[in-house]
Amino acid sequence: MSGVVLRSAVEMLAMLRARTISPCELAEEHIRQIDRFNPQLNALIDFDADRVRAQAAALGQTGREPEMLWGLPMSVKASISVAGHRCETGSLLNRGNIPSTDAIIVSRMRQAGAVVLGTTNCPEFLMAYETDNRLYGRTSNPWDLERTAGGSSGGESAAIAAGLSAGGFGSDSGGSVREPAHFAGICALKPTPGRIPGDGHLPPCVGPFSLLGTIGPMARTIEDVSLLFRVLSGYEDGDPVGAPMPLQQHSLKDLRQIPIGFFEDDGLIPVTAETREAVKSAVACLRRQGFRVEPFRPCALDEARTLWWKLFVRSGAMLVGRMIAGGEAMLSSTLEDFLRIAHAEAPLSGDELLTAWVDCDRVRGKLLAEMRQYPVLLMPVCSVPAFRHGEREWDIDGQTVGYLDAMRYTQWFNVLGGPAAVLPVGRSAEGLPIGIQIAGRPYEDEVVLGIAGALERDFGYVPPPLAT
Repeated sequence: MSGVVLRSAVEMLAMLRARTISPCELAEEHIRQIDRFNPQLNALIDFDADRVRAQAAALGQTGREPEMLWGLPMSVKASISVAGHRCETGSLLNRGNIPSTDAIIVSRMRQAGAVVLGTTNCPEFLMAYETDNRLYGRTSNPWDLERTAGGSSGGESAAIAAGLSAGGFGSDSGGSVREPAHFAGICALKPTPGRIPGDGHLPPCVGPFSLLGTIGPMARTIEDVSLLFRVLSGYEDGDPVGAPMPLQQHSLKDLRQIPIGFFEDDGLIPVTAETREAVKSAVACLRRQGFRVEPFRPCALDEARTLWWKLFVRSGAMLVGRMIAGGEAMLSSTLEDFLRIAHAEAPLSGDELLTAWVDCDRVRGKLLAEMRQYPVLLMPVCSVPAFRHGEREWDIDGQTVGYLDAMRYTQWFNVLGGPAAVLPVGRSAEGLPIGIQIAGRPYEDEVVLGIAGALERDFGYVPPPLAT
């Protein structure tokens, strides 16, 4: 069974259904991989091998036909409620928080037969693109332990890339499943808000974050991400942003009829030369398959980024301020970095917040109108590949690029409220993975996944050297 943990989830499920491996055997393979590599990566922060074994053993005793995810070992970011596991959002202020109930997405995982491995590391209150905190320390990238696996779903990306987990769920309000996927060489989807219920997420996806934030699947392949989306998404009548949207089916012929716009950079913040090459490679791949892919860059992107800054950075700092009141001495350096950036500007006034909320609809309308011509967009995920722990600026083409500016390529689509998927396409000069991003209009998640899946024919997951 050597190497089974680095196979796709779809392949693992086929082996389970064919009885060439049992849930208990597959669980043991993952336990061994966790024991071997988690001490170096620090990806899983709440893992109990005996609890995993008990779940796997119970699957063979139900007497029912196997469910869709029967026996698949999966992990969950430690900001999503998993009954009996730590959900502390990387903060000493939440130390010891153990939910008694599952988030809806976790309940659905269990109902579908998944084995829950445990919860994964994240930055404090999720306010960083690097996973590091005072509770559990930093998570490292399996491609280079001196580099970050990203944030805020960095524990998930490291665990999945290194074969500690077959797939799982993170959350994304500004790129937090997409940046880690890009850094670690795996795949992810930020879905349309409401397609996957946000119940059980800490902090709650409410107020501005009901549009910006969503729980999203992460896995080694787009095929796996698509499977998790198909099996576990769906309307929940208690979800304030939910909509009874049925799953859509699109043939490759149908997808080829959709014009795709692409750009290598946004005209303001440069990207590395290898990132440009990854975009060009993805464009060439789709054109070979008969897709129409043309240069196009929406004009409303910078307005969207300005709004994201107001709603995530400035408003987010105000929300975090309530949660940390009196506990400032206990904060991690990553959260202090975020608050220092946010507090360089005055707190949002009521008038500014109201104006931003109104502008959000106006700018979303402009972006949606521009995307009538090109309903799908292809572009970078980030200006840089995985950065070294603690780095906060880079020189690209003679321009100094700051930390949050380098990440802007994902932030637009949190304001749009549309789906965006990431898959690995290229490599940096240091051999680090470089992903590209496919984004679409709201509720067209299946279109985005379908086109990303077409790209995966030529590109996709490669195991990091550490895990092989």
